[in-house]
Amino acid sequence: MIGAVDIGGTKIAVGITDSAGKVLTRLECPTEGHGPYESALQRTVTMLKAAVAKAGAKLKGIGIGSTGPVYPFTGEIGDVNFFPHWRGQNPVKDLEKAFGVTTAIENDADAAALGEARWGAGKNKARLIYVTVGTGIGVGVILDGHVYRGVDQAHPEIGHHVIDATGPLCDCGFRGCWESLAAGPAMVAWLRTNAPPNHPQIPELTAKRICELATEGDEWAVKAVARQARYLGLGLANLVTIFVPDAIVLGGSVMNSAVLFLDEIRRTIAASCRFVPYERTELALASLGKDANLIGAASVWHHRFDPMEVSNVG
Repeated sequence: MIGAVDIGGTKIAVGITDSAGKVLTRLECPTEGHGPYESALQRTVTMLKAAVAKAGAKLKGIGIGSTGPVYPFTGEIGDVNFFPHWRGQNPVKDLEKAFGVTTAIENDADAAALGEARWGAGKNKARLIYVTVGTGIGVGVILDGHVYRGVDQAHPEIGHHVIDATGPLCDCGFRGCWESLAAGPAMVAWLRTNAPPNHPQIPELTAKRICELATEGDEWAVKAVARQARYLGLGLANLVTIFVPDAIVLGGSVMNSAVLFLDEIRRTIAASCRFVPYERTELALASLGKDANLIGAASVWHHRFDPMEVSNVG
């Protein structure tokens, strides 16, 4: 049994998974990221102990998936906007001390990629890219069965590569990066700016609501979805051209409405990637469901400590 810890900007979830990646028990609490790290750690330890007791399991290890920059081989948290006072803290060492088992951490997009590679839509794919589209855009890249890392073991922030240099300014410093154009808030911002003032849905607008309105035939929602699909397609086409992967797996809250986007995404890829065999890259939807983040966190431990991992990935 593997403990799983998912550290997000708004909540921390913990669970216990079996050897097939099934989540047996789950608990969560608010992250309170602007507060002290020690408080969040204590809440995590308390929940994990309760999850172990509820599952009746003997814990073998713990995997962590965390938003923002992390240092996977030291276990430290980097400079994360959501956790301004946590930089340099080490949940790997702290959980190892609390539970006496091996522990590993990865960026949450890399964790999700590992989960889909081991147990989900990317199983047996040696070259896999996982893209989550929600409040932001996160990307995890697996090449020849291993997480791709940059210099200093850094996680590449592919969600911030530039699509349109005249686009909106992002916190990353660029204008028109992929996230600023194609994440859920970008769709909301565009409709708020461009729809007429009397558009009835503006006061309660969310990306989910825009997708619902588009399904119902609302003219401005349909335009917002079409624009979003185009920018999603451009970013994915860049990934196909650069990596030529076996598969790209799409997850995140916006992809719950994938049927609205996929046709335009495929058209954009086909029109943009003629120098590579783009038709050989499978475009798949994430398959691990509501527990995907915990399953991904558990797979972090398997990837680091389970010798079967490389052969399972491909």
